Amino acid sequence: MRYSSDVLGGNGGHRRRSVRQVPAEVDLVVETVDGSFCGAVVSVGKTVLAGEKRDTVTLADRFDRHRVFPLLAAGFLLEGELVTLVRPEPGPAPVSRAGRTASGSVAVAGVRAQVAKASRIWVEGVHDAALVERIWGEDLRIEGIVVEPLGGIDNLVADVRAFAPSRQRRLGVLVDHLVPGSKESRIAAGVNSPDVLINGHPYVDVWQAVKPVALGIDGWPAVPRSVPWKEGVAAALGVSDPRELWRRVLASVDSYADVEVPLLRSVEELIDFVTVG
Repeated sequence: MRYSSDVLGGNGGHRRRSVRQVPAEVDLVVETVDGSFCGAVVSVGKTVLAGEKRDTVTLADRFDRHRVFPLLAAGFLLEGELVTLVRPEPGPAPVSRAGRTASGSVAVAGVRAQVAKASRIWVEGVHDAALVERIWGEDLRIEGIVVEPLGGIDNLVADVRAFAPSRQRRLGVLVDHLVPGSKESRIAAGVNSPDVLINGHPYVDVWQAVKPVALGIDGWPAVPRSVPWKEGVAAALGVSDPRELWRRVLASVDSYADVEVPLLRSVEELIDFVTVG
């Protein structure tokens, strides 16, 4: 056990120790008390568990395997401390200006989100998905398009084949570092279907598609190829934990104006492609 076995304390063991409640913020890393699963928070929502709709948290481990756990009823370890995860406080919805969504689209009042269509947009990881949601989430819900993180594109050709795209089941893929001669460009070239559109941006990681001015820095630090990019950037900016830096990056984005044009163009084209017809 990583925490004291004295779960009960005081009055001869008859008074239960207070367990701290922690907001389930995206990228918070926790472990189940039995040590069977350790992962980062991907999302908080509602899921049917044991025939009952409950508040849940989805965790993703380092292999991008996802598991869903109930909030409140489940205990977790946070840096060795027993905690209970709770819903984070809702923040203000990012809006670029009055009457507009964060993507710059005209806000349409009174329109409900559509049931998810068969078409999908795939992105490389949970950070890409969170950034796309931050800017285009309202638009995508109105169109009924789901964004799914892949956990990398090494198996993209096989994944596309398994998806079986068609005119009624289109697929858009957003790829990081899609530049001539890159590994990503070679993988993308292996996909050949009129019902699949692969777009990308030139940045090593989607973090870099956020304008430095939005984050309050002069520019993204240069990182040697021998150093993992996120860890190198965090160290250069004086942030000890890359997860904390990502939370700051995401919080700095209020609208399309806070990200670079190549990302904007790629995502807009993907949305248009999967919503045709």
